[in-house]
Parts: sequence; structure tokens; C-alpha cells
Amino acid sequence: MTDPLSPLDATFLELEQMNDGATMHIGGIMVFDPLPDGTVPTLDAVCTDIVSRLTLLRHYSQRLSSERAGGLTWPRWRDDPQFDIRNHVQHAALPAPGGDDELCEWAGDFFSHRLDRTRPLWEMVLLEGLADGRWALAHRTHHCLVDGVGSVDVAQLMLDPAVSPSPSSAQPPADQPSSRWQTLIPHSPDVLADLATTGVRATTGSVHAALHPRETLERSRSLAELIVRDELIAAPHTSLNLPTGATRRFDIVRASLPELKAIKRALGGSVNDVVLAACTTGLRQLLLSRGEQPPPEGIRAMVPVNIRTASQQLALGNRISSLFVELPVAEPDALTRVRSIVERTSSLKASGAALGAATMIDLAALAPPLLHALAARALYATRLFNLTITNVPGPRIPLYAFGAELREIHPMVPLAAEHAVGVAVMSYNGGVVLGLSADRDSTSDLGVLTAGVQEGFAELRLLSSEAQKSSPKPEPSTKPKATTKPESKSSRTAAASRASGAS
Repeated sequence: MTDPLSPLDATFLELEQMNDGATMHIGGIMVFDPLPDGTVPTLDAVCTDIVSRLTLLRHYSQRLSSERAGGLTWPRWRDDPQFDIRNHVQHAALPAPGGDDELCEWAGDFFSHRLDRTRPLWEMVLLEGLADGRWALAHRTHHCLVDGVGSVDVAQLMLDPAVSPSPSSAQPPADQPSSRWQTLIPHSPDVLADLATTGVRATTGSVHAALHPRETLERSRSLAELIVRDELIAAPHTSLNLPTGATRRFDIVRASLPELKAIKRALGGSVNDVVLAACTTGLRQLLLSRGEQPPPEGIRAMVPVNIRTASQQLALGNRISSLFVELPVAEPDALTRVRSIVERTSSLKASGAALGAATMIDLAALAPPLLHALAARALYATRLFNLTITNVPGPRIPLYAFGAELREIHPMVPLAAEHAVGVAVMSYNGGVVLGLSADRDSTSDLGVLTAGVQEGFAELRLLSSEAQKSSPKPEPSTKPKATTKPESKSSRTAAASRASGAS
């Protein structure tokens, strides 16, 4: 038995096919302390450890049945008889001194190369030479295989919650039959299966609409609002949306999760609103440094929303929708900017905007593979949004590999055609790292954005501090306290006598 890609999964293959400047893999860099003996793991040890866990991630040893999407059928995942872990795990070293500059320069090159579609669609590099004896695991996985939240689940599966973990059982999940049983289950040829799937998908949607008219009305209303608001009113054209190449720049900004939570308590909104506000400051400074007037209506960010259920935690593939948030880059006042963002995101959440985006994706899924590429182009066009800002909550506890503690994760977001900048946000164990990805040719000034985001967080810390100082403190109570006189010995004796008589 082979699994077909979902229409949303196939979208990310189609986006690459339509433009040489699109790179549709997600990824990150996990930075570790030295091993307990002060060294780094060997390549052989890393390969052995990964192989022992891959039985839990079936698609990681499978390849696509077709290198291209958009034919008569959806590509399917098939076992790769030539799978070799050494084709997917490599070794590299940073030049001295191995600081952030060297790491980000190396990462920009690593994230620039497309994955080989003739093999399973992931790669990992054991990277040594980081400052203070640290080392890293850099990874990239095609977006058709997993989304951002799913990649965190996979990362947690590949790591350990203790310094000395128990040996991995590495058994396939109960809902995934072994390859032996797969060969005994009859199934239709791929073409018939895909045609049947498309028909069943359309029929199931019609039946569901008939049985759940209130939900259907809500989805229809949300879709209509999305089309009017975000399709008919196009995102503004800016220098963030020029033709792009396939090579990348990469930079990081660090923040503290407890500090971001303190800011949101003082200023309102959510942690994600705080991040969006800091990014707005950086984007405003980037446009101004280019001599570009920030659009009065703001620039539009696509903010992915996780729609996974608890039962889908370790499921591969994509289960995401999106909100489209106008970032007020033309507003000079930082407090007004953050209040505008809080108001905007609250309104979008209340309106069911994510449901409208999910409905649009579901409707696109009804198109046959041959026509689906046109829908994919519309879903990721510059008319709909200017950049992606994705915030993925990571593990809240420290994780380990080979007894070495994972210190931080540098996330990377893919860039669709003519989207020159993207921001990925990852929290882990109380820390937050923003990974800034950019087209190398059109965004040589990525450092301006980096400094602007850092300044944005500094502004928010100051505003939070001022808000806390100016918040009214509870006034001391003016009501006189009741006084209790000490009880005399005679009173105690009388009370005891009364109690004795009552009993």
C-alpha cells in the first residue's frame, strides 16, 4: 500500500515547479552543548541513532512516485529500495571562531539548495566547530512531508527528555501496519485510487454540507469575508515582493519567553502579537532605510495557524490554515502599532478568518491534480500576502542528544516566489529564537531588519515597564480594623460552665 499526498501537501511541490526562486523546505538548526566528555558525537553515532528511530517515521525512508506534481494523479509515497542513511546525514564544520555570524552564513547556504526529489525528501548535517565546543544538527525537510508543528513533533521524537535515555523500542505506531501486512492488503491501481479519492472528497463534502447546514453557513460566511477582505483588496506592492532567486541569507534574533509574556500582560494581546509588533518595527525600518514610503494600509503577513488535533500529533503532512494580518508599518508610534495589531488579530479570530482560509484550501483540494497548480498559485500569490511570519511553540522542557543538552533552535521558513523575506519563530525551554530568511540577491540589507526587530523588542520592554509603573496600585483599606479584647479568666470559666450545661 502507498499513501497519496494530500492536495495541500502537493501544493508545496507545485510552488517549486512554477518558479525557480521558490524553495519549499522547512528546517532549523539545533544547537547542543558538548557531550559530557567535552567532545561531539561522531557521524556514525548520529546515523545509527537516526536509523533506530526511523521506523516511527515511515515517509522518511520513502520517496515520491513521481518527481513532479500536477499530472493526472497525486504523487504517492513509496518505499525507497535504495534508501541509504548516508545520503541524508552529512558532516560539516564551521570556520573559526564559530559564532553567530559564521553559523548564519553557513545556514544561508545550507537552506539555499533544493532537496533531491529522487530520494526521501529530507537532509541533516552534523555541524561542529561552534564556539565554546558546541555542535549542531542542521536539518531541512520538504514542506510536502511535514508542516512546522509536525516538524517539532518529529524533532522531539528524535531527541530525549533525559540525559541518559532508555534504549529506544523503535516500533511502528499501532495505526501503521508493518510492511509485511501492507503487501497482503489489496488496493486499487494508483490512477483509479486517486480518481476515487477526488470523487469521494467531493461527495463527502456535499453530504457533510447537507447534514451540517449551520457549519456550512459559517464556513461560507467566513470564506466570503476572506475573499472580500484579502482577495479583492490586494496586499500592497513593496520591495519585499520582487523576483527572487534560489539562494538565501539567514539571521537570528533571540528573546526571552517569560519576558514576552510579561509584555503581553502589560500591553494586552498574546505572545504572538508581541512578536508581530517587534517584526513590524523591523519591517518599517527596512522600508524606510530603502527610501520607501511604508504603505498606509500596512503590509500583510500570512500567519499560519495549526489545526492539528491531539490524535494527529505525530502525523506527517500538513494541517494548517492561515490568518492574514495587516502590520501597521506606516505608524511611527510603537504603542499605537502594538495596539493596532492586538485589535486586528482579535477581530480576525472572532470573525473566523482561519476557517475561511481553511475553506479556501478545502475548495482548492476538490480540483483534479492537473488544475490544482492554478489554485496553489493563487493561495501563495503576492496579491494575497507580502510575507510569512510563523510562530511554532516548541518543547517546554530541556531535551538531549547523546547526553548533551539542546540549548536553542534556529527555525527557518520557506520562501515562495517573489516573497523575499520570511520570519520563523520557535520557542524552546523558556527561550525564543526568530529565524529571518531572505532572498540573497534582493535583500543584501537583511541586517537592517535584524537590528530593527531587536529594537522592536527593546521598545516593547520599555512600554511594558512604563505601563506597569503607571498602572494604579490597590489603595489601602480605610475601614477600621475590628479589635478583639483578650478574654478574661472569668469569661472563660462562664463559657465553660454554659457549654457543660448544654451538653
